[in-house]
Formats: sequence, C-alpha cells, structure tokens
Amino acid sequence: MAAKTQPSSPSLLLMSLFLLLVVPSSVLSATLRSDIQALESIIRSIDPSSISPSSYLSTWDFSEDPCEGSGTFLGVMCSFPLENTTSRVTEIDLDDDGYDGFLSDEVGNLTELTVLSLNRNRFRGPIPETVFQLKKLTKLSLSENFFTGDITPGITWLKELKTIDLSKNSIAGEIPPRISSLRSLTHLILSNNHLDGRIPPLNGLWKLQVLELGNNHLSGTLPKLPPSLRTLSLCYNSLAGRISPLHRLKHLVSLDVSQNRFSGIIGHQILTFPEISHINVSFNQFISIEVVQVTGIESRLRILDAEGNQLQGHLPLNLPSYGNLKYINLRSNKFSGDIPRIYGKRLESSWRSLYLENNYLTGLLPEEFQRLSKQVRGSLSNNCLQCPKNVPICQGVQKPKSQCTNAMQK
Repeated sequence: MAAKTQPSSPSLLLMSLFLLLVVPSSVLSATLRSDIQALESIIRSIDPSSISPSSYLSTWDFSEDPCEGSGTFLGVMCSFPLENTTSRVTEIDLDDDGYDGFLSDEVGNLTELTVLSLNRNRFRGPIPETVFQLKKLTKLSLSENFFTGDITPGITWLKELKTIDLSKNSIAGEIPPRISSLRSLTHLILSNNHLDGRIPPLNGLWKLQVLELGNNHLSGTLPKLPPSLRTLSLCYNSLAGRISPLHRLKHLVSLDVSQNRFSGIIGHQILTFPEISHINVSFNQFISIEVVQVTGIESRLRILDAEGNQLQGHLPLNLPSYGNLKYINLRSNKFSGDIPRIYGKRLESSWRSLYLENNYLTGLLPEEFQRLSKQVRGSLSNNCLQCPKNVPICQGVQKPKSQCTNAMQK
C-alpha cells in the first residue's frame, strides 16, 4: 500500500490563507463575541446621520476585530489576553462629536469595562439599569448630554467607582442616601441637573476630593462632609443655615456656596485654610465676615467674592494682610465708614480688582486711589464717597450723604 504523503510547505501556506479568507471572523475573533455584540448594539442605538466621517464611531468597522484592528475602533481599549483566552473591552471613551441617540442596554454585557465616558454628546433617555451591573467600573462620565430619569440606588453597587460625572444633563430626583457607601470615590460631579431634596451625609466618602452639586434644586442644611475635600461647589441651590460645618474642611482649595440662603457669619477658619485659593460666598444672607490678620502665615487666598449679602460694619482692616489676594468683590452689602488707606496701597501694588459699589461708605477717597493704573479694575459707585470724577474707579453716581447716615443709625 502506498505511503501517505504530507502536504508540502506551499500547500500549508495556501490552506492557511484559505482559512483566513473563508472562515467567519467570529470564529477567529480575538475579542469575546458578547463584547462585539454589545459594541454593535451601542452603534445601532445612535442616529447614523450624527456620526461624522472624522468621528471615533466612524472607525468602528466590524469586519475587523475590535481589539486587534489597526486604526479601527477608536475610543475602545481592550485587555491583553492570556494564552488561550479572548480579549475583553475594558474602556469606552468616545469623542465629543455630537452623537445623537440612546445608550444601549447591552452595555451591561461589557463586564470587564472600567471606563465609560460619553461626554459632550446628545445621548438621551434614562441611564440604563444595566450600567450598574458593571462591577469593575472605576469611571462613569456622562456629562453634557440629555440623560433623564433619576440616579437609581443601583449606582451604589459599583464599589470600584472613583469618578462619577453626570453633570449638565436633565437628571432629577434625590441623591441616593447610600451613595456614601462608594468608599473609593474621589470625584462626585452632579452639577447642572434637576436634583432636589436634601444632600445626604457624605462623610463616609473619606477619599472624596471634588464635590460639585451646583445648579440644582437642593434644599436643607449642610450635611456631614468628608474632610478630604479640596473642591466644593454648592452654588445656585436653596440651601440654608450656617456654614460652620465647613470649618472642618481644612484641605479646601476652592469653595463656592454662592446663590443660596446661607446666613450668619463667614468664619475666619475658612479664610485661613492653608491651601484655600478661591472663596465665593456671594448672594446669601451673611451678616458678618471674620477677617483675622495672617502675619507670619502663608495665605494662598487669591479671590474673595462676598457680593450681595448683608455684611455690616467697617471694611475689614486685616484683608490686606492676605499676601496673595488679587480679586476682591464686596459690592451690594451694608459696609459703612471710610475706605482704609491700606486698601489704596494694596491696589497700587498687588490687588488687581476691588468692587465696593452699592454700600454705605463715606468720607474722602484715599489719595492712593487717584494714582491707580488703568489695569486696576473696580467700582466705588453708589456709596456716599467724595469721589473725584477723573478717577476711573469713581465712575458712576453716589448716594445722598443722608442715606448713608440713616443706614448707619439703624
């Protein structure tokens, strides 16, 4: 009987090429099939007319493998497979090309996903509940879209989350009380939505550095907050009460509680935080600001905005001792008396702007104000000052002196 002959090397090469050309890509795929199907569902849920030729999604070519294609599937990152295993999709980070559509429920099948970022597009509808099955997610960033619905308690299942950014959407309802169980969170950004109710206690988020809840409909008093915070923005809400709970936040760099209903005293603790640079307490109902001298202490405070309150008494004499202070806004309060001469000296040297209009200030303008350069910005109008018209910072009318006298006697 004749012996069997082995295929020659050229024959083997032709057979390999045949398999590559004929066998379906799903058989040879390096990426898990359910991950590919999830990506297909995501792109099917988006209006094709909103996918421009230069966008990331225009490179999603399913004739190639998502994790192995060269120059395809921009915005998708994959894991490197071990021997005899398939690749998995680990990140979806789309560009801001204005994609218009819904987020597919099948995104929940991408069980190795760690990053889901769809910022600055036109995704709409509720955030799918399946997103909260992505137990390895560390970053959920869906800002500047048209997502609706509420933040369901399911978000608290994502224990690995470090960043939540749902800002600039149309999300309503309350912040889930158990959100403080997400102990890995460093950034919680929910600003510019329609959230209401009280802010739940967040002191359990001991790693949290950035908390932005501004431009919502939140009410009540300040909750317990983690001392790790470096950025706190609660502006444009209906929060009330004292801000003394903030005295514990000694690592703050930026504080914005403007456009609320806070009252009482702006304590000296806030102004003397070691790293504080920007304070905005404008448009509240504060009656006093404590400004202690900081001689011998390095103050990083650059911006102080306390416009639109009911701050009374003389202008704070110790304010010029804050060596890095550049921009001061104290307009529309109830300050009275003379402008301290040291204010003029600071405007000659380090201060870049000073807004004191619409108070009850009286007396002569310190001579330093008359030597100010045009680079200094500010206004002293609507007081009872003897303010020369040729001084730029004096532009605008003054109140009758009697109006300031009567205000001081109340």
